[in-house]
Amino acid sequence: MPSLRLSVLDVYAPAVREVISRSAPETFALRFAESYDEHEQRGLAEEADFLLAGWAQIDAAMIAAAKRLRMVQKWGIGVDRIDVEALRRAGIPLAITAGANAGPVAEHAIMLMLSVLRRLPVVDRALREGRWLKSEMRATALQLSGKTVGLVGFGNIGRTVALKLAGFDCRILYYDPRPLDRATERAFRVRQASLDQLFAESDVVSLHLPATAETMGLVDGARLQAMKKGAVLINTARGELVDEAALHRALTEGPLSGAGLDAFAQEPPEAGNPLLSLDNVVVTPHVGGAAFDNVENTARHALGNLLAFVEGRPLSPLDIVVPPLPR
Repeated sequence: MPSLRLSVLDVYAPAVREVISRSAPETFALRFAESYDEHEQRGLAEEADFLLAGWAQIDAAMIAAAKRLRMVQKWGIGVDRIDVEALRRAGIPLAITAGANAGPVAEHAIMLMLSVLRRLPVVDRALREGRWLKSEMRATALQLSGKTVGLVGFGNIGRTVALKLAGFDCRILYYDPRPLDRATERAFRVRQASLDQLFAESDVVSLHLPATAETMGLVDGARLQAMKKGAVLINTARGELVDEAALHRALTEGPLSGAGLDAFAQEPPEAGNPLLSLDNVVVTPHVGGAAFDNVENTARHALGNLLAFVEGRPLSPLDIVVPPLPR
């Protein structure tokens, strides 16, 4: 019989719940959130031995109220909605699923690059409205092949983007706080660049960094204005990386020709967000990692971490954010 209570704080479709439940070891009794209501979320935390959270927020008050809590597992990799220091003070470990969503997010980033360059939403909408924009597109649409793509952040997702771009014959620059050795750079067919060089030389800049004190507002007005005329910005990471007002100016006054955004500073964005009204912006609701055929992979990774903790087995160092206390 299940003896450990696992609260899943995110609101999932029935099909996703079924996959997670099917992937769970018998040790765990799962309870799924029905909403993001603060009272319901707090109640789920208070009764849980373990928490599984993707988009749901875990703050200090929730952690303090969760008297039974033994570990928090992140669905994905970004921990900016979790109070990591509160967990650290409480001695509660936190793990991520490093690499589990790299494939879907990388595909989504490339999809946004192609959608912006080929102006997919514009031609889709026009054709549905009875307008045939064949001549107009020939004068404005661009191909990805042969472009310089700059990857800001070269972890699992950035590396997967680089691998998937191999067939597009792109020149790939990368920036990362931890540069690769030359042999690894050759394997990925990438070249290291400073941030200034990357933004100045790239036709497409794609963001793959977490939201931290160091990265918040990284893409500001000065950096956007330093980009090439006609360049494109892609963000499948976190909205807080980008100054949205400065991005709007760069898209309407230059130098940018377009942007593909899967992340916003406020999510969901307000209906009046001016970026949503621009034809040269392709937007999606932070769904880069939301591929149904990747749910089981991520669920097994996340639940495997929890089971390893219960059984006293070590977790992958790549997954550990707050390590377990010595037993």
